[in-house]
Amino acid sequence: MGSSQILTKINLTSLPKLAEGKVRDLYSVDDKTLLFVASDRISAYDVVMKNGVPHKGALLTLQSVHWFNVLSQKVPGLKTHFLTTDVPAQVEAEEARLIRNRSMQVRKLKVFPLEAIVRGYVTGSAWKEYQAHGTVHGTPLPPGLRECDAVPGGPIYTPSTKAPLGQHDENISRERAAQIVGERYAARIEELALRVFRAGQEYAAERGIIIADTKFEFGLDVDADEVVLVDEVLTSDSSRMWPKDKYEPGRDQESFDKQFLRNWLTENGLKGKEGVEVPEDVLAATGERYAEVFRRLTGRTLEEALKG
Repeated sequence: MGSSQILTKINLTSLPKLAEGKVRDLYSVDDKTLLFVASDRISAYDVVMKNGVPHKGALLTLQSVHWFNVLSQKVPGLKTHFLTTDVPAQVEAEEARLIRNRSMQVRKLKVFPLEAIVRGYVTGSAWKEYQAHGTVHGTPLPPGLRECDAVPGGPIYTPSTKAPLGQHDENISRERAAQIVGERYAARIEELALRVFRAGQEYAAERGIIIADTKFEFGLDVDADEVVLVDEVLTSDSSRMWPKDKYEPGRDQESFDKQFLRNWLTENGLKGKEGVEVPEDVLAATGERYAEVFRRLTGRTLEEALKG
């Protein structure tokens, strides 16, 4: 399965590092190309845990690549930033071995400072808001909905700001999103986010998975004046995913995402705390959920995918 080492810190000497996020590190390949490297770090409630999840970087990367291929076929006109999983030639051999299957080369684009969040079910913070105010992201919903009910009328777009590392994203109105990026780009981001989400939901449902909500990011290809899907796509880090055969509204759902970790943190009074070392059994259980959703979506285990 390649390197079984859990990588929470990756420092390539072969390429200049541009940024380090909660999970991914970003390197410059050339004027038009970036290298995304996914570590095994895991975050919850905007805080990165001290230890990581085995093989998580490979699972996230290869699942995103799978989605880029699927969605490009299912959503007419969709452009993505993905180029290749080949490691750039200038990366020296030992470093290349470390990042193989957990990295991808992507187009260098101007990223819009928005989280394009789409919600298909009333869960998480949406459920809390609905309980308190009868709304989701300020939009009134019919009375009498249960926790984890589908949003009546279909998925809704609920944008937020994209906050710097260590700060919290802020929910914003669609009007505010238009002020930030311009009306035309805001409309295109919303349109694509909803279309991509619905296509992803349909594909996942055929494989026994409910995608409840997710966040997308988009960039601008300045030369072509095109809005492009960037970052990771429909992974267990960026989405809530539930087993379809165990779905039961009126309660929290079993999940294929990091809700398991969130629940452990909350139950142990560690929500939002820095420097948390997560027990190995909790990390292993989280990793099993990531691996299972990968297997269902791609039709292959990670071991099979790594063998090509």
